[in-house]
Amino acid sequence: MSKSRGLTIILFTVILLLAGCSGSAPTDISTPEPTLTATAAETTTAANGTVEVHYINVGQSVSTLVVGPTGETMLIDTGHFTDDGEYVLQYLQRHNIDRIDHLVVSHNDADHIGGNAAIIEYYETEASGIGAIYDPGIAASTKTYEGYLDAVEEHDVTLYETREGDSIQFEGVDTQVLGPPEPYLDNDGRNENSIVLKFTHGETSFLLTGDAEDDQEAYLVDEYGDQLQATVLKAGHHGSSSSNSGELLSAVQPKAVVISSAYDSQYGHPTDEVLQRLHDRSIPAYWTATHGDIVLVSDGAGVSVRTQQAAPTDPLAIRDGEPVEPGTSGTVVERNRLDASPVTTQTETVATDGGTTPTADSLQIAAINADAEGDDRENLNDEYVAFENVGDESLDLSGWTVEDEAGRTYTFANGYTLGAGETVTLHTGSGTDSDTDLYWGSGSPIWNNGGDTVIVRNSDGDTVRQETYE
Repeated sequence: MSKSRGLTIILFTVILLLAGCSGSAPTDISTPEPTLTATAAETTTAANGTVEVHYINVGQSVSTLVVGPTGETMLIDTGHFTDDGEYVLQYLQRHNIDRIDHLVVSHNDADHIGGNAAIIEYYETEASGIGAIYDPGIAASTKTYEGYLDAVEEHDVTLYETREGDSIQFEGVDTQVLGPPEPYLDNDGRNENSIVLKFTHGETSFLLTGDAEDDQEAYLVDEYGDQLQATVLKAGHHGSSSSNSGELLSAVQPKAVVISSAYDSQYGHPTDEVLQRLHDRSIPAYWTATHGDIVLVSDGAGVSVRTQQAAPTDPLAIRDGEPVEPGTSGTVVERNRLDASPVTTQTETVATDGGTTPTADSLQIAAINADAEGDDRENLNDEYVAFENVGDESLDLSGWTVEDEAGRTYTFANGYTLGAGETVTLHTGSGTDSDTDLYWGSGSPIWNNGGDTVIVRNSDGDTVRQETYE
């Protein structure tokens, strides 16, 4: 990708004046050359190396760092205006990020561009610079926006107006720009014309929709349908109920959702409505407010989920986690691994050696420990259900679920197989999954000490095992 300098402005002079920007504006407008068709057909290529996606804990704001397999970097949004991107800059410095090859502005609200000016100033004067900036091209009449454009002009940084179908050449990562469309949606509203990005690395993918709301989400679903499928979705608009619609979730079918908002968000983010939608679809949620910084590492075959702090991932229990203050430093630890198998999975195991096909009858409930030692809430991992494969062959549990009478659901990851004669224990709390121990990720007890029912369903939703205890 060209690293040419010379301010390439994205906005007409009249818009700059509305924003109160000082200095004369160049008259040329540059855009990256489009490489996608209107359908943005997805192609999966072999993956080399790893891709890291860092969801930085910036409170009621958002900032995402992507590091490609060759070390190329992309920073999407820079945090809130109230701290001038301090948390973001500290994070980048702690991780020795010496250059930002691509700075993407999802949209020009002050809680997304708050650190733009400071980060441009730092990287252009004390580090190795900013390669280019990508902006949807809709101005804001705020001092934060004015300061951002002043910094762009002062340091002569290349600035592209970026729309659906444009190209961002990110080495080793297939990067698709799915929004905003031409013409803009919803009377040029900033949220509804966010830059929408999908990153694909091997069989894994990440979808970021900025603050897209009803209209842009509906546009994405209508335009792309199941091409939106992604391993991980960053919740739109901080988990607002005006975003993250059921239609979008059904199209994306994520294995996990990452939410960036404050623990005590004045807007109630993430909203109960969105959390219920995620719960109903058995989608685990990782929240920067309780998990801290969240780093997802893709090797092309799956995604390692790493967080600063262990916390509930059941959407209806995420508020049970302890808050992590923005800017808190600390090592991230692997909590889970998301398999990248296609959403539609094969539910029959074909015997290749002339033997019999394993059946659901092979899975037995070996033990139920509903009453953990001491206070259940303080010892969640001592509340568990153990399952045993009593058959002679491995049993593929991809997409199978475990439920209680209240409908709370755990879903086995795609690709999870229980070997013949082996036992696996499903603990209620959080931990690192292994061949013998899995973790529900709940912040509160699941199994009623006074009696409950364990219900196991296969990936088709058929009940294959049900056991009631008193």
